[in-house]
Amino acid sequence: MTLPAPLLDIENLEVTFRTEENSVTPVRGVSLRVDAGRTTALVGESGSGKSVTSLAVMGLLPRPAGSISAGAIRFRMKSGETSNLASLAPDVMQRLRGSEIAMIFQEPMTSLNPVLTVGEQIAEQVRYHTGMNASAAMRRAEEMLGLVEIPDAVRRATEYPHQMSGGMRQRVMIALAMSCNPRLLIADEPTTALDVTIQAQILALIDRLRKEHEMGVLFITHNLGVVAEVADDVTVMYAGEVVESADVRTLFRNPRHPYTQALINCLPARALPGADGRRVVRSIPGAVASAAGVSGCKFAPRCAHTLAACHVSHPALETIDGGQTIRCCRWRDL
Repeated sequence: MTLPAPLLDIENLEVTFRTEENSVTPVRGVSLRVDAGRTTALVGESGSGKSVTSLAVMGLLPRPAGSISAGAIRFRMKSGETSNLASLAPDVMQRLRGSEIAMIFQEPMTSLNPVLTVGEQIAEQVRYHTGMNASAAMRRAEEMLGLVEIPDAVRRATEYPHQMSGGMRQRVMIALAMSCNPRLLIADEPTTALDVTIQAQILALIDRLRKEHEMGVLFITHNLGVVAEVADDVTVMYAGEVVESADVRTLFRNPRHPYTQALINCLPARALPGADGRRVVRSIPGAVASAAGVSGCKFAPRCAHTLAACHVSHPALETIDGGQTIRCCRWRDL
């Protein structure tokens, strides 16, 4: 069966940062897709390249040091036309951000302007992308604050970010992102700084908006508990590379890569009984490898299943049954 054209199709993406002394490539050969109406989770530890990948999609890599050095980022716009975001001029990309593609960042306090009310900030984006006058744009801002379940939206639109709680500020960020009905929403660990109750509310809100607007969501996280709750498809990254991808049920039922298996074993539900009778949550020994520090498999220094060849030969990303992909020379044995 032929799959419908994806909303976002990243193919062999490579991102390079250059300085006067040297260059580093923290993202290499990354391929993933996001379909309309579905959530793709991008999973991995800190330093695995998730956020750099999202910044490349948004055209927000720091210039002039950061650049897309290879690959394509194909995006299907509201008009039905597909564009390669990796080659768009900055002014064209500026018009797409907010109107076609939007992003929710990890910490809203550093993303919202402290000297403008939240209503003014949402209205500013609406005016830029739609041409509405000031009063109509402010009504749209108030409508969006109501949409994300902020009570007394008209009054709260006149408040500044510091007058709101962390959960309310994150709702404002979602309202800002959704204000021009984007086709793609990128959520970069949007619940990291929130307590469990507020986290559940934010996740439910994003999922509801996805369904109502038939929007594609790229959800970036290191929390597999969140992945199990919100994702349809999962891409696992390690040291700047994709090591496994599958639909969420396949990934949790039959993880093939040792890194994916280790991540799942770190979940509290997989804790082992300790010597004193208390359960002990497992961890992955070592730290994420640097982008250029390992010649063979990037996970080999931390893997419990390595052979001599794993330290020499860099495995290719293979597609196996059901469209699942894996980067491991031993996946058949495991």
